[in-house]
Amino acid sequence: MEQEQENKEDVAIVLDYLPNGYPFDKRPSHRKTPIVQAVGTHRFVLLELVPKKDVFLQPYKEVYIGEGKRDDIHHINGRLPFEKLTNTAKAELPHVVAEIVKKNESLFVDFFNKSQPLSMRMHQIELLPGVGKKHMWQIIEERKEKEFESFADVKSRVTLMPDPEKAIIKRVMLELEGKDKHSLFVDR
Repeated sequence: MEQEQENKEDVAIVLDYLPNGYPFDKRPSHRKTPIVQAVGTHRFVLLELVPKKDVFLQPYKEVYIGEGKRDDIHHINGRLPFEKLTNTAKAELPHVVAEIVKKNESLFVDFFNKSQPLSMRMHQIELLPGVGKKHMWQIIEERKEKEFESFADVKSRVTLMPDPEKAIIKRVMLELEGKDKHSLFVDR
């Protein structure tokens, strides 16, 4: 139960706002409800939200979805599969993910400091796009001497390291799209 509470999203960022609901919804317009497609800022959970009456939301707006009083959101319909995102939401998602990663840099730098092996042959670090065994071993050796403090620190101390921030963003996108069975950052 405690684990579930820890992974619960309290804040989401709007990806798309559909004031008249989904276009493929065949119900009469007076029966349709506005829909918000959003991504959680903690574990990148894709969510379908219903805004309060007369609330108009723009993409990139942060909305509170936790327990207690919510200003913009009436209720949460549930998780949203990547395939059900609108084209607008899919287009905005990489930008929103990049903003979340930038805003929480220390959290993601911590991944480089604390990542563990997945098996005898595979390490979590190797799941990052563009990072192979050589980079992985160099990261492990460098963090033994001193923990990384920023993305710039990782890049400067690991030779020919691809941009660590972009690698994290690409990894999150792969996980959101369901293109890998392993999940480092996305709660599925």
